[in-house]
This record gives sequence, C-alpha cells and structure tokens, in this order.
Amino acid sequence: MSGRSIDEILASARERLTRVTPAEVPDGAVLVDIRPAAQRAAEGEIPGALIVERNVLEWRFDPRSDARLPIADRYDLPVVVFCSEGYTSSLAAAALQDLGLHLATDLTGGFQAWKRAGLPIAGAVAN
Repeated sequence: MSGRSIDEILASARERLTRVTPAEVPDGAVLVDIRPAAQRAAEGEIPGALIVERNVLEWRFDPRSDARLPIADRYDLPVVVFCSEGYTSSLAAAALQDLGLHLATDLTGGFQAWKRAGLPIAGAVAN
C-alpha cells in the first residue's frame, strides 16, 4: 500500500506547529476561523476572528497573492487558525507555514476548546 494515512499527515503537520490553547493565544495574533458557514451558524463565532473558509486560505494569506487580504502583507504575521475541534486547522496552519508564514499555528481543540474555556462567543444557535 502506498501513500500516507490522514493520521500520519496530521501528525507530520503537528510536528511543525507550536499549537496554542485558548489561554495561550498571543496578544496581537490574528485568529482565523476556517469553519464553513453552516458550522459557524450552529456553533457560534469568536468575536473579532477573521473568517476565511478553508478553500481559499492560502490565497488570502500568501503575501505574493493578488487575492491576499490587506492584513497578510508579511511572512512574520502571527496567525492562529481554528476549526471546530482542531484537526483541519492543523493541516491549514501547516499549509500556511509551507507558504513561509513561519509563525502560523492552530488552536488546540479548536472552537470547542474556546467555548469550554468560557471565552466569549457570539451568534450560536440555542441548543
């Protein structure tokens, strides 16, 4: 059997990251929510987080891309990517590192960890 399993790819991505918990998000870091709209609507959002869905993340943060966000103008931008539980965000943060954003990382446990930590959220649908 050739190739690597997703578990191997995830482990490899995480070896390169200095992942942070919700309490460890650095001051001045750009929090980036890569969850799809339906997930954000159901779970809520982190106030002030930048919403960039996963399928366009690299184009929005590559300082050389014509489609980049105005904030993404340098390679030392501290970016903390998050998804719902912290799996897809690890792969996304590693992809940003591949672009040269060496400070990119992700939120351990994702949005769910943020919510469990009692940190501010907005817009969640009542359960």
